[in-house]
Amino acid sequence: MAHDAALQTMQLRKPCRFLAIIYVLICLTACSSTSSSSTNDATRISDHYNGEKFYNPYWLEFDKSIWDIIRLRYFSDLKIADNQANAHRVPVVDRIADLRSAEPDEFQLTWLGHASFLIQYRGVAILTDPILSPRVSPLPLGGYPRLVPMPIGIDDLPAIDYVLISHNHYDHLDANTIEALGKSPHYLVPAKLGTWFTKLGIPPDHIHEFDWWESREDANIIVTATPSQHWSGRGLFDRFDTLWASWHVKIANRSIWFAGDTGYNPHQFVEIGKRLGGVDLALIPIGAYHPRSFLKEQHVDPEQAIQIHKDIRAKRSIGMHWGTFQLSAEAIDEPVKLIAQAQRQGRINAGEFTTMAIGETQKLP
Repeated sequence: MAHDAALQTMQLRKPCRFLAIIYVLICLTACSSTSSSSTNDATRISDHYNGEKFYNPYWLEFDKSIWDIIRLRYFSDLKIADNQANAHRVPVVDRIADLRSAEPDEFQLTWLGHASFLIQYRGVAILTDPILSPRVSPLPLGGYPRLVPMPIGIDDLPAIDYVLISHNHYDHLDANTIEALGKSPHYLVPAKLGTWFTKLGIPPDHIHEFDWWESREDANIIVTATPSQHWSGRGLFDRFDTLWASWHVKIANRSIWFAGDTGYNPHQFVEIGKRLGGVDLALIPIGAYHPRSFLKEQHVDPEQAIQIHKDIRAKRSIGMHWGTFQLSAEAIDEPVKLIAQAQRQGRINAGEFTTMAIGETQKLP
């Protein structure tokens, strides 16, 4: 999110620019300490951990800076869509389903916006990267306001069993939301992120850290952390201190893969497809990708999202990470149009890769 934060500041009027630049500098230099002692073997030296920091095996040079932002804003022809003015293009449900009375034998999925989903099946309720706040920001003011109202509040949710966190950026990990969810859920998080949760009062036995390819089995659910290409940081000094991950969830006879936030490489997702043998449903980001010169390593575009769908051998995918916060320069509904275009051109089958309205619940066959 931090690099994406820069692009929002490009739209602010002059009186706000100084505060905006300060905000971006905080984000870009990455954030308040969240490192912790791992509760598993995630701190061993590996192809993505050097003993002090985590890194991407296929994106070794992290070379984005505030000067890139200034160049884009003041010395380039970059055009930034006014997504707030066009927020009416984002579909939002008029009436939400009764999420507390889901039939246990029906696989039910609800999109809460951005990367936040409620997954319900066989009496299990899972939230992914839950953001229920009206804005996301490291500061009391500024940051990213929601482009459309949130139709689902904390009181509309059922009792949550598990919360999956892909990484610690503010648009994927929100302190207010975690505090509202409280101590009851089990929080499944990437390596070395546990202390952040204990500082909020979450019991240590409800926090479970994972390195890539580590699994946890509990009753009829098996959760596995899988690779992604991204980065971490919430303050000034903790960039790459904690891991980032995608997640595979198997509940009884159903399998779901949640991508979190990721760029593309032709290695990790092919490996995921081979090792998992395919998945029934994938939740894949399709937005926050323009300009590619700045974001291509960390955010996929719709074409790459479709490639991930194919790489992991998903039977069906749903696009996320669009229409909720303006993190980048593309038009608010461009990702959806490009997915539809790919379908018209025959690159994916009808119904194979779709999107949802915010607040929509689908009962999947």
